[in-house]
Amino acid sequence: MPVEPLSQKEIEDRLAELPGWSLDGDRIARSYRLGSHFAATAMVVHIAQVQEELDHHSDLTLGYHTVSLTVNTHSVGGAVTELDFALAHRVEALAPGHGAS
Repeated sequence: MPVEPLSQKEIEDRLAELPGWSLDGDRIARSYRLGSHFAATAMVVHIAQVQEELDHHSDLTLGYHTVSLTVNTHSVGGAVTELDFALAHRVEALAPGHGAS
């Protein structure tokens, strides 16, 4: 199934379902705070597994106690698509297990 860019309204509607996520230029983005560098590293590994499952790889940044993602779909010129929101929802589901806030 082809992936199509979402309209600005569609992006805003979907972001309303994802507290903490925002539109950052042509990407959706979120940062998480964790209790330790080890917890942040474990969350990055878990996100990488989800990215592999979805075959959708975002920019993922590991900080001392933080994990940040910026997500868009390269195959449609860097637009935001449903695939980006599928990844965001999966990350939201795994974040509490890592103690992320």
